[in-house]
Amino acid sequence: MTDFAAIILAAGRGTRMKSELHKVLHPIAGRPMLHHLMASVAALSPTKQVVIVGAGREQVEEQLSEGAETCLQEPQLGTGHAVQQAREALGDHGGDVLVLYGDVPFVRGETMQAMLDRLHAEDAPKVVVLGFEPDDPSHYGRVIANADGRIAKMVEYKDASEEERACTLCNSGLMAARAADLFALLDRVGNDNAQGEYYLVDVVNVANEDGDTCAVISAEDPREVTGINSRAELAVAEAQWQELKREEAMAGGATLRAPETVFFSWDTELGQDVVIEPNVVFGPGVEVADDVHIKAFCHIEGARIASGAEVGPFARLRPGAVMEEGSFVGNFVEMKKATLGKGAKASHLSYIGDASVGANANIGAGTITCNYDGYFKYQTVIGERAFIGSNSALIAPVTIGADAIVAAGSAVTRDVGAGELRMVRGEQLVKQGWADRFHDTMKKKKAAAKKDT
Repeated sequence: MTDFAAIILAAGRGTRMKSELHKVLHPIAGRPMLHHLMASVAALSPTKQVVIVGAGREQVEEQLSEGAETCLQEPQLGTGHAVQQAREALGDHGGDVLVLYGDVPFVRGETMQAMLDRLHAEDAPKVVVLGFEPDDPSHYGRVIANADGRIAKMVEYKDASEEERACTLCNSGLMAARAADLFALLDRVGNDNAQGEYYLVDVVNVANEDGDTCAVISAEDPREVTGINSRAELAVAEAQWQELKREEAMAGGATLRAPETVFFSWDTELGQDVVIEPNVVFGPGVEVADDVHIKAFCHIEGARIASGAEVGPFARLRPGAVMEEGSFVGNFVEMKKATLGKGAKASHLSYIGDASVGANANIGAGTITCNYDGYFKYQTVIGERAFIGSNSALIAPVTIGADAIVAAGSAVTRDVGAGELRMVRGEQLVKQGWADRFHDTMKKKKAAAKKDT
């Protein structure tokens, strides 16, 4: 490992996103794209992380983790000018510098390390550039290099000749250099180009003019360095991330019946022998243990599911939901801030919120925990082996004891002791012949109405 600092460029306005949200904060798999990149950087233990900000700087600063700092680029005069803004923040840092982009979130730590390693190869290049070969190189700047990776010239697409545009090795924009070399070269970069900007890539041309070596290495997968500038590109990036996550899940021992219909969050954790049926969506904060079966059309977020549990189909687990070993929730059951004990079941059409359900309890169809009075939330506690009959309303705060039975259709407002039966129903009235007389009357009225028309 080398001593390095990371400079992340995130000053662009991102106008093509057409959004009030800063471009680098748009989420991929529920996580801002900037955080994807910074997590990969953090895994390499940088000395410093400096994010260059401009428009919308307050949004970016609010989202930065401790240890990262920002520098303002104003006005914005190009990528070279942006990197110069980090000089003061880096202070006496004498190690290496990686230049990255906040809207290029999928760069792997291994690729970053390869750039730093190349910087310290025997030929000691002044600058290392990360190149790639996309399917469509039309608008990218070109890296003109020989067979051993030594760069002869870097040129932006707008300024490239037809011969140079025929080269398919493109510039990702990512670079590595020693701090002293980087800023010394930047001081000599001019803005005599089509845009009147200070291009970061020109540090290579300046170094070449001095007779120094600059080198390029290629990304293994062009998708790793794909930039995201529009909603369409964001959707492509999401699809790319999901595809990789699905492959990772299946390689780890999960079965996905229809992989293309399952959507993961950035932090989804799956055990082995998990079976996931079609059209399942995972939000952030989900942990799934071994041998769990998640049936079709479930939405799961902020939940923990223990081994042997079954979920769905058409179930929703919201933040704070915990399913213990062998528990089961069926179709159209919703849980929120609730624990379903070992072997407990809620099979149909129920809402369990702010509740604790004991082991082997049974929650009947249509049961709800009434946990909110419009101002505060209250707890429902259901003991082990309790049986809650269908269409019951448990009005919190309330406790149902172990082995208790709540009769179907009950609205329970007071605690039920262990082993008790609680039945709360209105009196059932029977009026003999009433329905027959009603039907006769209504049929006559309907016939008379038709006759009048």
